[in-house]
Amino acid sequence: MKPEKPDTNLERRSLLKSAVVATVGLAASDNASAAPVVDDDVTIPAEQQAAAPRRPAVRESVKITRLETILVKPRWLFLKIHTDAGIVGLGEPITEGRALTCAEAIREIAPYLVGKDPRDVTHHWQAIYRHAFYRGGPILTSALSGIDQALWDIKGKLLGVPVYELLGGPTRKRIRVYAHASTPELVREKRAQGFTAFKTAPARLNGRYARIVENKAWIDNAVAKFAELRSIVGNEGDIGIDFHGAVPAATAKILMKELEQFQPFFYEEVINCQDVNLMAELAKTTHIPIATGERIFTKWGFREILEKGAATILQPDLCHAGGISEVKIIAGMAEAYYASIAPHNPLGPISLAAGLQIAASIPNFLCQEQVSLGEGYIKKPFTVRDGYVDLPTGPGLGIELDEEALRDKIGHDWRNPETYDPDDGSVVDW
Repeated sequence: MKPEKPDTNLERRSLLKSAVVATVGLAASDNASAAPVVDDDVTIPAEQQAAAPRRPAVRESVKITRLETILVKPRWLFLKIHTDAGIVGLGEPITEGRALTCAEAIREIAPYLVGKDPRDVTHHWQAIYRHAFYRGGPILTSALSGIDQALWDIKGKLLGVPVYELLGGPTRKRIRVYAHASTPELVREKRAQGFTAFKTAPARLNGRYARIVENKAWIDNAVAKFAELRSIVGNEGDIGIDFHGAVPAATAKILMKELEQFQPFFYEEVINCQDVNLMAELAKTTHIPIATGERIFTKWGFREILEKGAATILQPDLCHAGGISEVKIIAGMAEAYYASIAPHNPLGPISLAAGLQIAASIPNFLCQEQVSLGEGYIKKPFTVRDGYVDLPTGPGLGIELDEEALRDKIGHDWRNPETYDPDDGSVVDW
């Protein structure tokens, strides 16, 4: 006896029923009173349609209307990119000590952006960077960095998701942060606030910065001061030391050796970052990780660091290195060399918010620098618990400026310190 031939019409109807039920959440019904979806004998109640999740609407047209820069104390520059959709993107396009110069760079770039769709983030990055015949440098790349942050902020807000969701989703549930603490009192204060990781600088002797070749008294003083801080942090905490590129190589080599017994978290910018060959040579003389990157710009600058093994901790600054777009690429390059990312940030809460988005989205994140959790600047400042900040959940960068609190912080004339040797008056690094 032959098997009965399948009823193809019945199969079609059954499959169609399943498809309707499975996709009802994507039907894009715009109100609860809409007519129910009906397919023959399959009826989906209107209230079920309204309750189901829906895809976010994609705006047909969004245009940038203007760019606004704001000098903010103590030494920051905030950027607002306004759109005709009522969405405002936030960024920090600053080179410390050159805030007015960066603001002017933003004004020069503005004619390109006004009238364009802010969602074309990568296209705008390429156009702004490559259409400058003299590409890169700290001023133009910092201006581009702040713009990039603001464009990502707009894109996330339009779609109603954090930026890290647009970068592949979160790789972690919370983000470790570290604090600046150069004295025992500051370390204790920051520990009480919840920090478990810290950074300091080599202590000066009688206010004097390091010379080309230092005497034993200067070295002993720097080592003793670091040892005191390490004892307060404890063996379960971490404390790095930032040479700031201001310690000449001969002195740096001695100081690195003497500090090893206290196992610093890292040695940061041991020498001037421009001498990558020498930095790589010094990296081979110590077991302590070498960190660098605050004065390195774009993927092209970090390529040499990685290729020559000059550092195993990269510290791109999201306000200088090219913004969120570029630091995501740098993180990928670092992963290929088994290096980690510890975003540099001695700046404001917008910079911190951008760094947290990167930290959330990459696998090789180490720790996020910060000097301000946003109190007095943003409506919901970040909080530290057990050394970590919770994963941001708001759209875009996840922050809103507190315009009222900012009123008494508008404007500054901060300049880089001018430092000289107290004995002979020669210029020294700081």
